[in-house]
Amino acid sequence: MPTRWPATLFGGWIVILGVAHALEPALHGGLILVAGLSAAAAVVFGTYRSQPDDRLPWWLLAGATALSGLGASIAGAPSFLTDRLLWLEPFGAILLLASYPVLAVALAVFVSRRTGASRDVPGLLDALIVTSGVALLIWTFVVGPRMSSLTTFGLDLALPLADLLCLGLLIRLATLPGRLVASGYWLGAGTGVMLIADVAGASAYGQLALYATAGMAALIPSMAELTRESTAPVVESTSHGRLALLVVAALVAPTVLLVKLFQGSQVAGLFLVALLSLLMLMLVLARMSGIMTSHRQAVTRERALREASAALVSAADAETVGLAVRTAVAQLLPGDVPHGVVLAISITQVEPLSPEAAAQAAVDRATGTAARLVQTRDVDWAVAVRLTQFAETLRCPMVLQDRPTGDPLVGVLHVGAPGAALRELRRSVEVLAGQVALALERIALSYEVNQRNSEAYFRTLILNTADVITIIEEDDRIRYVSPSALGVFGADPTGVRLPDVIHEGDRGRLVEVLAAVRDGDPAQQVDFRAVNARGTELLLELHCRDLRADRSVAGLVVTMRDVTEQRKLEQELIHQAFHDAMTGLANRVLFADRLKHALARGARDGSVVGVLFIDLDDFKIVNDTLGHAVGDQLLIEVAHRISGSLRADDTAARLGGDEFAALVENVNDPGAVEETATRILAALAPPIATDAKALHAVASIGITTTLEASDSDELLRQADLALYVAKGAGKNQWRRYQRHLHDEMVERLELRSALDHAVNEGHFLLHYQPIVDLTDGAAVGFEALVRWAHPNRGVVTPDQFIEVAEESGLIVPMGRWVLEEALHTVADWRRILPSGRSPYVAVNVSVRQFREAGFVEHVRNALHRTGVPPESLMLEITETLLMKDDEQRVWADLSTLREMGIRIAIDDFGTGYSSLGYLRQHPIDVVKIDKSFIDDMPSSPQLVGGIVSLARSLQLTVVAEGIEDVTRRDLLVQMGCPLGQGFLFSSPLSPTEVLAWMTGAVAAV
Repeated sequence: MPTRWPATLFGGWIVILGVAHALEPALHGGLILVAGLSAAAAVVFGTYRSQPDDRLPWWLLAGATALSGLGASIAGAPSFLTDRLLWLEPFGAILLLASYPVLAVALAVFVSRRTGASRDVPGLLDALIVTSGVALLIWTFVVGPRMSSLTTFGLDLALPLADLLCLGLLIRLATLPGRLVASGYWLGAGTGVMLIADVAGASAYGQLALYATAGMAALIPSMAELTRESTAPVVESTSHGRLALLVVAALVAPTVLLVKLFQGSQVAGLFLVALLSLLMLMLVLARMSGIMTSHRQAVTRERALREASAALVSAADAETVGLAVRTAVAQLLPGDVPHGVVLAISITQVEPLSPEAAAQAAVDRATGTAARLVQTRDVDWAVAVRLTQFAETLRCPMVLQDRPTGDPLVGVLHVGAPGAALRELRRSVEVLAGQVALALERIALSYEVNQRNSEAYFRTLILNTADVITIIEEDDRIRYVSPSALGVFGADPTGVRLPDVIHEGDRGRLVEVLAAVRDGDPAQQVDFRAVNARGTELLLELHCRDLRADRSVAGLVVTMRDVTEQRKLEQELIHQAFHDAMTGLANRVLFADRLKHALARGARDGSVVGVLFIDLDDFKIVNDTLGHAVGDQLLIEVAHRISGSLRADDTAARLGGDEFAALVENVNDPGAVEETATRILAALAPPIATDAKALHAVASIGITTTLEASDSDELLRQADLALYVAKGAGKNQWRRYQRHLHDEMVERLELRSALDHAVNEGHFLLHYQPIVDLTDGAAVGFEALVRWAHPNRGVVTPDQFIEVAEESGLIVPMGRWVLEEALHTVADWRRILPSGRSPYVAVNVSVRQFREAGFVEHVRNALHRTGVPPESLMLEITETLLMKDDEQRVWADLSTLREMGIRIAIDDFGTGYSSLGYLRQHPIDVVKIDKSFIDDMPSSPQLVGGIVSLARSLQLTVVAEGIEDVTRRDLLVQMGCPLGQGFLFSSPLSPTEVLAWMTGAVAAV
């Protein structure tokens, strides 16, 4: 029977069943059963006919179709049966659902057989990404809406979810290396239609589609290929189609978020987050696409140059050289870039050159093999007419200074293309031109040798050639060597065995190459190390040809070329691609690659791998105050100290800016990773000398190990989380990742984002707590206390958000608003209250506000705008500021403010372990005793009494905080404390309530 007839007959049969299913609803159960069993029979028949290497997945596929048909027919049995046999319908649903795992196992076996022992991690990740995107769409728009109205036994929910399992494995099968055979496409089509039908609520038609495609896949001859290992290598795919698919899958989540936002009419705030996430994701994907394109171009160019070198070495005439050059240039340029190549070879002519041509040739000889961009109209007319469609031409002379003919100019290589492409091509064309020059010179010499067939004439021609040409005897001894060997080796190696000329580490490999050439293998081009008479190590490119049958040679001809500088340039280019240009450390690409290899080794031998994220604290201040040149010096020294703190097996990297990373591997104890972090902090502790002054490099370090995760991306994310915690804990320290950090960071980030929004939108309000004279209870001032009017949580007190505001820098704009608002309120009070009863206002100021340039001017301008005299303002600072000897500028600013008439107060005195005597060194007017001391005063009044007495001796005003009962007030009055505040007198009041409280309309709480 012809190979296509079974598939055609089966397809027609399924079509008939499908039409009958659509026309006769009463026969649905029976038709589904017949279709499922028919598909199972077709799979069994196809398996026996094509004899695949592994029949297991096909048996599973047959079982899946049979189970599906049987389950669907039982679940859809007539009501007179299901009413009597109540277990019948659930049993059918169970069989139907059981067919999905069986189908998934069949697809998994297909994937296993196609991959063999190879690990295609990129393909697996691509499949997971696409499946996750589809899963999100199905959950959001199909399963979620049906959760409240599930049909019989939850099939509307279970079938789409079961389809996702099969879809993921199918995508994994489609993304395997190599081309997917026709059977795979049939299975893919059936599974896809089944998913769509289950989502749409028409699962019967999806099952019919699966039966049809499963049978067709088994009945076509290519079904045997589906269980054979793919011969294509596992590589990172960078095709535009695959990248586009990943982009679409990655954009599903933010797109769903936007859709749900618009459906719920909640576009404020979250819409911006979703929109920015979309933008950031697209920018990151575009950046990754550019990196992949650049990497692919670099690899392509290196491969093209190597292939061109091999083709040029084996080229026998100038025409073959021209073909090799055109092929190489076509590979060096992207496929869609138009270009033209003209290889102009110098020839001897009787007629003199024109003045323009002579001048151009002189420039070519002087510049050597240095390519330059010229206007096409300025090159030789014979070349210009062939490149007339391009405005610019890359002109690269081919110069050999030691040519036997005396004229170093071998020819000129012209490449015409768009200007941007030519600029990227310049270095590669220079290397190619050098190889072409040597190839043309070798061809010319070989031609003359063959033409004359005389060893004496041959020696004369190659007297000054750059290549070292040798003839090797059967015992690998050098019978003849060209005179250029003196320039390369510094001595004549005639009579010496060729392996003895090569570096001892490469001698064994050379013997194998020579033996292979004698056995008839094609000519080989390999790099070997050598040491000349001066002790300098060289890198030689060797090309061997077996000319033992040629009477004039009767031996192996080995051509050696000094490629030391060329290979050095190649290594430098590779180093630049994978290392940071400033510090010389590994860059992000190389670090990620080494991390993946370290994880693979750790999985094999059970060792621990650690990742450290290192970030310099306050590095931006160095750049802003001392300049980027000093900042670069600091980064270079930090990189040296970090790398010096690591072992030889470890890797240090600069990820960008002031961010560094370290990879610790081959350790058995995670404590070794922590010791590495300690060593790094110790190494950074000594000051670093720069052109400006000695600086201290303070860093925070986040640590994670493979005990917490085994995936590279997860390790990097965990290290970043730990770094964030280390910075929040006070910087200049390390923190190790703990599992609860994620939730804490998410909560903290949400608070920070909401706080940022609140600062921009002005969602704050001020309350004022009276500062009263303890003898008569009259208010002399009010302390401004900020509150956050949160839309969901109500009024939030400062202890819940001030720390986040300090850490994020939001305290600066928040503090500006508090100062401005408090002064406006005082100005209103002064207009309403009698002049003798105008109170002052106390405003808390963060140290970070003082560090901002122009703080004093801001206070001065705020007083001027509101018309409030300086005497009506008191600034409160924390006691910890007293202990910072490096804050001289801050104290200078405080002195300036005090000279203006503004009073300075130390808030919460006693909690920072400073002394009253220390206050003599700083411009302080008021000391506010912390509430904790007032609470303990009845049992131990001596401490508060001592503070009051000493403060009075220093002529400082004392304010007692947190007074809540009459007993403590009376004790303070007896001690001579003049002022106090607390709930005994009043809770914090709004500005309007303050006026009422001052005029006696509202009694104090």
